[in-house]
Amino acid sequence: MTSTTAAAPEVAPFQLFDLTVVRTRRLGPSILRITLGGPGSEGFRGGGRDQSLSLLLPRPGQREAVVPAAGGGSWHERWRALPEGERPVLRSYAVRAERARPDGSTEIDLDFVLHGDGGPASHWARAAAPGDRLAVAGPAVADNSAVRFRPPADTDWVLIRADETALPAAAAVLESLPAGLPARVWLEVPRTEDRQALNTAAKARIRWLVRNEGAACGVETVRAAALPEGTPYAWIAGEASGVRALHHHLVRERGFTPERVTSTTYWTRGLSEEQARKARSEASAAESGTPEHLKPEQGQQVTR
Repeated sequence: MTSTTAAAPEVAPFQLFDLTVVRTRRLGPSILRITLGGPGSEGFRGGGRDQSLSLLLPRPGQREAVVPAAGGGSWHERWRALPEGERPVLRSYAVRAERARPDGSTEIDLDFVLHGDGGPASHWARAAAPGDRLAVAGPAVADNSAVRFRPPADTDWVLIRADETALPAAAAVLESLPAGLPARVWLEVPRTEDRQALNTAAKARIRWLVRNEGAACGVETVRAAALPEGTPYAWIAGEASGVRALHHHLVRERGFTPERVTSTTYWTRGLSEEQARKARSEASAAESGTPEHLKPEQGQQVTR
């Protein structure tokens, strides 16, 4: 007797979700938490840690974003195929928390830094109210390329440095650490009231660097710090110039091997996300001859 099993349908690593604002909550003068969910969240499968996703936001003058229609190719290819004047604005954010609901849906917490420049994401977040809908390009499988925090098995201790844009990811990473693992953590925020209670089972030493209190930046503070012995793993995220400087310090001056330092640019001073994407694409094309958007699809980096 021969038995056969139908092949399971292939699941795209990233796909579009039609989410609904469930609630909003101010966490501090600079940070607003928006919880998304609803029936359209079914199938969302984040990998925790520094999982990121992309928001498809209305362009100036639009009431709602023009969402790419279902069809062949990845969501990013379908987004690029839209006319430039209609194409939704992309902004990427870390998933602060993800919770399964009894009805099979998922709740997703996103923390927005409310910038004074009033960019598209800040405009949307300030006006968001329960019931509003938002298209999101997110993971449909937990093990996806938008999760970058991946310490090797032989890691003895972890170094974490993040500014306020990367704070949600850093907080989720801390929650994922195994009990007793030593961690040295530097977190930069604009104001005293932006500090948050953080949960971790790790043996973490957390230092808040508050700019309105005159704190030195994370790069200077890490340079001056005595670090533990043993085999390290570093995760550094935030503004591009600070990330580059700290990566250089850890690899060139502290002797970290490059494979043990994960550096993620969350925003670039003086550039919008579109401008930063274009700069990365041009740099990628110059180095390899292949434009960034023609390379295999990756999870979006978190940016302003």
